[in-house]
Amino acid sequence: MKENLNLIKRGIDELIGEDELISKLKSKKQLIVKAGFDPTAPDLHLGHTVLINKLRHFQQLGHQIIFLIGDFTGMIGDPSGKNKTRPALDEAEIKKNAKSYKEQVFKILDPKLTDVRFNSEWSKKLGAEGIIKLASQYNLARMLERDDFNKRYKSNQTIALHEFLYPLIQANDSIALGADIELGGTDQKFNLLVGRELQRAYGQEPQAVITVPILEGLDGKNKMSKSLDNYVGIDESPSEMFGKIMSISDELMWRWFDLLSFKSTDEINELKAEQAKGKNPRDIKIELAKELIARFHDDQSANLAEENFINQFQKKNMPDDIEEVSLTLSESSIPLANLLKDCGMTSSTSEAIRMIKQGAVRIDEEKITDTKHIIPGGTSAIYQVGKRKFKKITL
Repeated sequence: MKENLNLIKRGIDELIGEDELISKLKSKKQLIVKAGFDPTAPDLHLGHTVLINKLRHFQQLGHQIIFLIGDFTGMIGDPSGKNKTRPALDEAEIKKNAKSYKEQVFKILDPKLTDVRFNSEWSKKLGAEGIIKLASQYNLARMLERDDFNKRYKSNQTIALHEFLYPLIQANDSIALGADIELGGTDQKFNLLVGRELQRAYGQEPQAVITVPILEGLDGKNKMSKSLDNYVGIDESPSEMFGKIMSISDELMWRWFDLLSFKSTDEINELKAEQAKGKNPRDIKIELAKELIARFHDDQSANLAEENFINQFQKKNMPDDIEEVSLTLSESSIPLANLLKDCGMTSSTSEAIRMIKQGAVRIDEEKITDTKHIIPGGTSAIYQVGKRKFKKITL
């Protein structure tokens, strides 16, 4: 039980109803684990896979996964996190996107333990009477406590009445499926809790709720989104995926390892220790890129993408006659700004700091923007300042 819970809790944000979940796990029955996806875009990206990876964990424990495509709720438009009414999709667009989701999800989930369902199957049958009955089970004041609705209400921004139906219809999905567990992003917490409450109102055991973190996109700040163009699509070419993953910051790399990698916690901690001992973060990032590309394509594609990346980017603009410099350190490490000054790549440490801030300093083609970046002894790398200054420095 402890091992199972550790797997379930890995990388999650919150587990609501843990005692109920433990009781369900102890029953030894195959649990119904549900997660809904509104087909608002034709392709799944790495942000979606944080949740899908968690579904995979439940499959590893032998439970039945319902990958629920919200073709009905998609026509309402999820108001979660929105500061204005979201435009609904038309039915033809939803069907096209749903077909694409169905084809892509089995790159992660086991088809034998996955039931792909569409919530129009039971939602269309509700009719006016069913929707009115469903709405009678929930309080409007509670609905207005929801953060996004509350902000819009206080600032006199429009809240369309149909938006209140979204969490109710999503909750009805849990009732229709008899869900034991529902998963969603942290921005879905309100909707998931409505599901627990309405299940009780309809005489069902309330589902346990698990929220997973929102994955930051390539910019390291905003939620991964196709509309923000900061995404990595799981159907993109291996070379495109490799280049995008290699562009993320070293800090974001570890966040992605925690949320996307199938490596164990011990393996990830070992990589962190290697970086602390002087391993180039670029080499660790390559491991992440290859793992993800192999998952959505294959090992051969991952290896070829690495080779293409090195040929195309790491050798681009690199002069053939790079000056080699050896420097003996008095300490076990040296600040990057001091190193650049000591090796004559900048006239002073203050100039070096300014160049680092401007993003004009690279180590083995990896852009460095941390002015306090430390270089450990016993390393050798190609340093670049601006477009024309190159030196291979060995410590």
